[in-house]
Amino acid sequence: MLNKKHLVLAASAGALTLASVTGAHATTLEDTRERGAVQCGVSDGLPGFSAPDDAGNWQGLDVDVCRAVAAAVFGDADAVNYVSLNAVERFTALQSGEVDVLSRNTTWTTTRDTTLGVNFTGVSFYDGQGFMVSRDLGISSASELDGAAICIQSGTTTELNVADYFRANDMQFDPIVFDTSEQTVGGYQAGRCDVLTSDTSQLAALRIQLNDPTASVILKDIISKEPLGPSVRQGDDEWFNIVKWSLFAMINAEEYGITSDNVDEMTASEDPNIARILGQDGNYGEGMGLDADWAYNIISQVGNYGEVFERNVGMGSPLEIERGVNALWTDGGIMYAPPIR
Repeated sequence: MLNKKHLVLAASAGALTLASVTGAHATTLEDTRERGAVQCGVSDGLPGFSAPDDAGNWQGLDVDVCRAVAAAVFGDADAVNYVSLNAVERFTALQSGEVDVLSRNTTWTTTRDTTLGVNFTGVSFYDGQGFMVSRDLGISSASELDGAAICIQSGTTTELNVADYFRANDMQFDPIVFDTSEQTVGGYQAGRCDVLTSDTSQLAALRIQLNDPTASVILKDIISKEPLGPSVRQGDDEWFNIVKWSLFAMINAEEYGITSDNVDEMTASEDPNIARILGQDGNYGEGMGLDADWAYNIISQVGNYGEVFERNVGMGSPLEIERGVNALWTDGGIMYAPPIR
């Protein structure tokens, strides 16, 4: 018969055995390197964020986050396999290991961060939920939407937000729910609803897909906070750090004026902050299993955050979204990254 001391020893031995087995599992970084590409979960088609072009090449702000991770890991921003996921599929795909990182206009919330087995790695776009209506309706405020039929995508925070907003304002609405953003905008265009609600960035992306984009207007009312960003599976801190700091590297690069055009000449900078970012002063990739030039590869191949924002969703893109709160903290926005040092 085992006494208490024997039971403690047996339990400890069992824990060590379990730890050994767990430790034997390959990390996400090891799996990714063996595969030769990052498995990136993206949307099922949202212009400006993640959508294939006419040649089938994926483009967008969320896509560039994945390209940044690939540049950090492989030194090759094109080493990415894109997996198209709708809002219902996305977390299951990440949890199951089908994708290494989820980068598809997904809001960071308490429930998602604590109960789904995923970790959000930062905010790549600060957004808020709004409403799009036909210009012919003459509506200028969300307070005029009492009794409206509203097209909503299922499996998103928009369902809860719109219910909260109408309840708080003692108004009624008729939800018309669809599985994908494509179906949602199709329902709106077909007249199934009076209003389309989503994050304002998504509304801007969906509006340009309408037969007549000028016939619809996005109301100025913002009814929620929607911090959008990439997420990874819990339990792999190394991979969590890689994805997190790939995003932070782009934000820091913009702050210090490092661009894809000047990054080579910036390697000679005497500014210690720039030298650390570009791997000229210390190896800040070592703790993540990366080479010293991991951030240089990101900036040279993908660009800094400002470049990524402007070409995909900024005023020079079809979406024409102003920087607003997504401007750097030094320019009146709230976009901010911890230092590389």
